[in-house]
Amino acid sequence: MAPLLPLSLLTLFTLVSTATSHYSSSSSSSSSSSFFFSEWRSARATYYAAADPRDVVGGACGYGDLVKSGYGMATVGLSEALFARGQICGACFELRCVEDLRWCIPGTSIIVTATNFCAPNYGFTADGGGHCNPPNKHFVLPIEAFEKIALWKAGNMPVQYRRIKCRKEGGMRFTIDGSSIFISVLVSNVAGAGDIAAVKIKGSRTGWLPMGRNWGQNWHVNADLKNQPLSFEVTSSDGFTVTSYNVAPKNWNFGQTFEAKQFES
Repeated sequence: MAPLLPLSLLTLFTLVSTATSHYSSSSSSSSSSSFFFSEWRSARATYYAAADPRDVVGGACGYGDLVKSGYGMATVGLSEALFARGQICGACFELRCVEDLRWCIPGTSIIVTATNFCAPNYGFTADGGGHCNPPNKHFVLPIEAFEKIALWKAGNMPVQYRRIKCRKEGGMRFTIDGSSIFISVLVSNVAGAGDIAAVKIKGSRTGWLPMGRNWGQNWHVNADLKNQPLSFEVTSSDGFTVTSYNVAPKNWNFGQTFEAKQFES
């Protein structure tokens, strides 16, 4: 079994609010069809079995409790060759089992969201136990997802994968954390490309402030934005931008989650 990144100790955010917002959206490209590839590509996949309910919390993308945040068990950890230092977090893939008729479940595929990183193990060679070592393209699935395409006895299975658009229920979610001079925002439940390339935030007394990627899909900026309604501009990796105004009301608090407009899927 390939090792996943140790689970992060994250505060669980349980208060979800939906703000009345005014939206606008735009695209920097005329079509995103070329961003997604329809041809199947070769990789391998293994699985892990959560021994403790806390194992669904954390991961290298920072989504926290995957069940509460809407991802459930339809998730995957990616090897270094696919993970792109966390920029791929939130992207969706379709996987199917191939080549091994003993273990594959014919005619099946699964759709999963990238939520974690499978760390290399340089104590082994890439073809001798280091499943997630470069240049291997490797997927580590919860056993609940793995068993939808193959029997668990398969172990390290040949698979095919392709990048697809994400389909999500509801709007994008913005979970706010930080302090009086620092604000951190987790962007989750993103449809379309799924992964985010840029985020800007705006208070009622500021212009648009570019945010930096802290890790995964956690974004930050050094600014005091308390007692101001917050707006967000999010650009996905395929060049589309969604702008949502007044997502968080003036009296927002750290630890709250707000829902805004969604990308088309």
